[in-house]
Amino acid sequence: MASRILQKRLEAEAAEKLGKTAKKKKATKKKATRKKAKTTRKRKTKTTERKKIFWGVFSGTLKEEGRFAYDERDKAEEKLAALRNRSTKKLYFIQPIKETLSDSPASEEDDPADDDELLDDIKAKKASDDDDEDDESEDE
Repeated sequence: MASRILQKRLEAEAAEKLGKTAKKKKATKKKATRKKAKTTRKRKTKTTERKKIFWGVFSGTLKEEGRFAYDERDKAEEKLAALRNRSTKKLYFIQPIKETLSDSPASEEDDPADDDELLDDIKAKKASDDDDEDDESEDE
C-alpha cells in the first residue's frame, strides 16, 4: 500500500515538471449582483396575560365541588373537611386554578366563589317552602 502512494506521488511530481497539471488561472470578473435588502418585520410584542388564581375543591373524579378566592383558603379547607366527613370513602382535594382575565372587567354577579352561597340560599328557601306546605296540610 505504501508503494502505491509513493508511485502516485512520483507521477504527480513528474507531471508538474512537464506542466500538465500547472493550471493558468485567468482573472475572471464576476458580474456584480444586487443583494436583496432585508425586510425588517415588526414582531408583535407578547402581552403578558393577567391571571387570577382560585382555590378549587375537587372530587376524585375531578368534578369541581367548590371554588374560592385565593385569600379564602381557610373556607376551601372547611369545605374539604365537610366533604370528607360526609363520605369517607371518596377522595377530595384542593388545587389552585388559574384563569386568564379578559379585557373587560368582570361583574360581581359572575364571581364563581358566590355560587355555593347562592345554592345554599336556594336550598334554604326550598326547605322553608316545604315546611310551610307541611304546616298548611296539618291545619286542614
